[in-house]
Amino acid sequence: MEPLDDARTDAYLRRLGVASRPGRASAEALRELHLRHLKTVPFENLAIHLGEEIVLTRDALFGKLVTAGRGGICYELNGGFAELLVSLGYRVELLQARVYGKDGAPGIPYDHLALRVDGRWLADVGFGEHSAYPLDLDEPGEQKDPGGVFLVRPAGEGADGTEGDLDVLRDGVPAYRLEARRPRVLADFRTGAWWHATSPESGFTRGPVCSRITEDGGRITLRDHTLIATPADGDRTEEELATEGEVLAAYRARFGIALDRLPVALHPRSQEVEQGA
Repeated sequence: MEPLDDARTDAYLRRLGVASRPGRASAEALRELHLRHLKTVPFENLAIHLGEEIVLTRDALFGKLVTAGRGGICYELNGGFAELLVSLGYRVELLQARVYGKDGAPGIPYDHLALRVDGRWLADVGFGEHSAYPLDLDEPGEQKDPGGVFLVRPAGEGADGTEGDLDVLRDGVPAYRLEARRPRVLADFRTGAWWHATSPESGFTRGPVCSRITEDGGRITLRDHTLIATPADGDRTEEELATEGEVLAAYRARFGIALDRLPVALHPRSQEVEQGA
């Protein structure tokens, strides 16, 4: 993976609200960049419902996340974040993961893209409700985070797992199975992105969702016409937005996304979207 040039690196940092480059590629700087990304670049599947193609190239990711001020799904968010981290001197590997469904079984191969940074840190800014900070792959015990209590443990071998796979759990529930032994390249995830953008079995095609962490550590989510606010120290509230204008205004005010039309579900929602809040 090649680094961004200086101009693009600085533009990406401005997108995150970071005034200057970190002095060095440290674990502390990684934690801050991870949290800033989650607060400023939303997890959103709007492209799928606007008829836009998900393009996994360096120029397309930068253009969408930085130039256009949009968000994306895991392949886009973690793909773009990886490019920024490499540009800042981090060693980054792309890892494929299979997301656990409600039936307790892992999903399709290349279901999810996560990052291993400097051989130790699991960075993931593309999984909706997940950890606010990178997880320590060398820590065998529980890891407390504003997003919950996480555990990274070896996965069982057999039909659904191979030697070296890791299960990532949040609050005792498996989130995804990480293939940790074989780093990938961005192009490897194109099939997974296509499946998620087109299949009726993908949670992403059942309705638009846009979500990010708020400055107070809570979360704001717009799912279809429902605006959901969960303060860090308060109760969850839901507001039904009655008109197209109210929904478009919420995208602008809450997420900085300016749309000229509403995203429309490809396949009617039959169950909750499993990723993204």
